[in-house]
Amino acid sequence: MEARVHQQNPIRFEPEDAALADALFAHLRIESLDPPGVTRASYGAGERMAHDLARATAERLQLEISTDFAGNLYMTLPGCDRSAPSVMIGSHMDSVPHGGNYDGAAGVVAGLIAQARLRRQGRTPKADITVMAIRAEELSWFPAHYIGSRAAFGRLPPEALDVVRFDTGRSLREHLHEEGFDAQAVHDGRRHLDPARIGTYLELHIEQGPALVDAQKACGIVTAIRGNLRFKHARVLGQYGHAGAVPRAARRDALFAATEFASRLEALWLEQERAGHDLVCTVGQFFTDSAVHTMTKIPGEVRFTMDIRSHDDAVLTGMQAQLGALAAEIGERRKVLIDIGDPIRANAAVMDARLRTLLRQIATEQGIDAPDIASGAGHDCAVFSREDIPCAMIFVRNDHGSHNPDEAMEIADFGEACRLLFGLLDQLA
Repeated sequence: MEARVHQQNPIRFEPEDAALADALFAHLRIESLDPPGVTRASYGAGERMAHDLARATAERLQLEISTDFAGNLYMTLPGCDRSAPSVMIGSHMDSVPHGGNYDGAAGVVAGLIAQARLRRQGRTPKADITVMAIRAEELSWFPAHYIGSRAAFGRLPPEALDVVRFDTGRSLREHLHEEGFDAQAVHDGRRHLDPARIGTYLELHIEQGPALVDAQKACGIVTAIRGNLRFKHARVLGQYGHAGAVPRAARRDALFAATEFASRLEALWLEQERAGHDLVCTVGQFFTDSAVHTMTKIPGEVRFTMDIRSHDDAVLTGMQAQLGALAAEIGERRKVLIDIGDPIRANAAVMDARLRTLLRQIATEQGIDAPDIASGAGHDCAVFSREDIPCAMIFVRNDHGSHNPDEAMEIADFGEACRLLFGLLDQLA
């Protein structure tokens, strides 16, 4: 049966909403300023400050407040039926080093504004509405993805507690203890969130690419979050030699083998695009050993990383097989070893069809031009989707990209995205 929207009155982003958004974003920026951007390290001072700000705002709104073993913060507006599955709005509050102010935080701010709106209107939702401020989403700090949200479901592998933060050299376990959280409960896989108790998960986030800017649209409705293959320790092993004394046929040149591999990767990407498949490929690091290399030496080793993403899990599986075959073929011909290693894999997350239909109908009724848009970046929403929780995401236009100090989200655009969120909450809770 087709979902129908019965909301006929205009949904407004009121001056009070804009004032709260301005105040929260300004506080976040000032208190985590680390020129040229902001820094809110996972399980560090900046993230702690952001969670304290969210908690203080929730206290003013007289919300129920709790934390879990990993330090995720929950701020709940009680509903009429406390036994009904809740509506959860969430995002993260950490940032990359010297990053922008809106990545992640916009979703938590939007959720708090939605709760403030209901308080102002004197309305009690049908079911609980919980805003979740999530810990440690950014992979920049610890080499483990979605730490906070996976820990909330008891899904964080125990070995993840031993990974170290790049700037401190201390383990995730140590940082959890320092922040006063329960690393042992995380290690044991204790579950704070029960998927059966969550009816819907919603996440508002800045777009981290140029699609909405190019389309001149304030916001968009996310269709899916790309899955990925991440090869963190790929390498080519050849043989060092004298740059002038070894003829081409006798060389085992790691660099030329690595560059051919990278070029052939791009060729595979182009083939997939021509076939109409969704795919993006990145070689993010590519280097020789600075302790050994020199201008007059044939490179004997090259290390590199690959990040392969698609909305189609079958495309990812196919690419993994093709890359393995490509490494073997080039390695044999060039007399080197190309070891791409085993990737870290995250499957694609498709947004709930019913929720997307509701958002589309709300947008049409409210005169909000919100195109469908895919998410190339990963989000905590993917973790909820993998727990079979119906999920929806709303993107906000953001100029100058993301993971840099120049993020430029306009409050007016944020307000349009919030109108979509408000309308969906009116239907769900």
